[in-house]
Amino acid sequence: MSEVSERQLLEATARLAASYRESLPERAVRALRTPQELQSALRVPLTESGEPAKQVIEALAELGAVGTTASAGPRYFGFVVGGSTPAALAADWLVSAWDQNGGLHALSPLIAAVEEVTAAWLLEVLRLPASMSVGFVTGCQMASFTALAAARHRVLRRAGWDVEAEGLGGAPPIEILISAEAHYTIHVALRFLGLGDNGLRRLPADAHGRMDTEALGARLEELTGPCIVCAQAGNVNGGAFDPLEEIASLTHARGAWLHVDGAFGLWAAAAPGRAHLVRGIEQADSIAADAHKWLNVPYDCGLVFCADEAAHRGAMGLSAPTVAAPYLATSVRERDPHEFVPEASRRGRAVTVYAALRALGRGGVAELIERNCRQAQRFAAALAAAGHEVLNDVVLNQVVVAFGDADRTRRVVAAVQADGTCWCGGTVWQGRTAMRISVSNWSTSDADVERSLEAIVRIARATP
Repeated sequence: MSEVSERQLLEATARLAASYRESLPERAVRALRTPQELQSALRVPLTESGEPAKQVIEALAELGAVGTTASAGPRYFGFVVGGSTPAALAADWLVSAWDQNGGLHALSPLIAAVEEVTAAWLLEVLRLPASMSVGFVTGCQMASFTALAAARHRVLRRAGWDVEAEGLGGAPPIEILISAEAHYTIHVALRFLGLGDNGLRRLPADAHGRMDTEALGARLEELTGPCIVCAQAGNVNGGAFDPLEEIASLTHARGAWLHVDGAFGLWAAAAPGRAHLVRGIEQADSIAADAHKWLNVPYDCGLVFCADEAAHRGAMGLSAPTVAAPYLATSVRERDPHEFVPEASRRGRAVTVYAALRALGRGGVAELIERNCRQAQRFAAALAAAGHEVLNDVVLNQVVVAFGDADRTRRVVAAVQADGTCWCGGTVWQGRTAMRISVSNWSTSDADVERSLEAIVRIARATP
């Protein structure tokens, strides 16, 4: 096969990608090949002279049609996973074509400018203080890592310790207070920062998964040293929000740092009918969130917001004399994106956020959030009417439902996944084995919800 031109290759790839996207509304949501079949198809001999690029792309596209879970489609409810809006997807193609290293303004003035504008738009849409600094990272885990690094920087500085220069050996101990319902990524981020699990104080949560503020207040009164409090906006199972206003008041009265994991729940701030859920989040010292969840931009794109820009830059920047490289053309007046994130070489991931926000507008983002929340409530009402037990108070986009005992619930979840009409995941919530339904895709229509409900109810009825 003769090699084609770059334009021909890209145009052929665009057609293949468009065909895949067009298949999503009707294809089975589950993957249609086993892992073994996929590995067998991929494991071809690596040739000495290579293969024509078009042939390689066509082979990948063929496997993509059968080997992917249709998580970008309208009936995937397994995790809080968004698809990609058309504008965000197209912008992501441009990012790849531009092939920019977004670490320095000198490397890509456009990426730096896009970050500056997009950061301001995000703060406006999410009703956060305009003075907050913003970083674009790979996902919420790295957003929490970045935010908690800034927290570590400030609380130790106030205790007279320069952690960037001295490390943690001999540093004053930091008390970390988290909810028993904290997402595992908080634990991982703290571990990466040298603040291991054994030093955490886990505070009890109520039946909805919300932090017990009496326990928080009592513990804060006992402390005298550096302290970081980690709260949650949007429980990964039930969708509940910690009482952020009260937590912020208690935390700041003690002089501690308040970090909020708002992976998907932060987006409630963009919808007038849901904004009350995050009341108080504007008082947080740092917030972590994902754009590749509810804003529906391509992977990977997480967001970190920090009220203390000096701490943010102090933890992430390369300005220390022992670190700074003389060849780096850093900018005094313009934004150098690496000052706000762990990565030096990095993709221009803010471009997709810019495209999504500009194409949707404030009203479009609010409508997306409200629609998905309404659809989650429809799932809950219909499943309860069919005799199944909804375990959570559906305040956002999460529904947790049991189909009897643990074994039967697991069988229903497995059967729904095998059926392929929709994809819902299994979980354990408040000690109960359950199915979790997460509604967060821009393309999910009310008809998709009804089609999925019919399948779930039918399968549950047929499952002993």
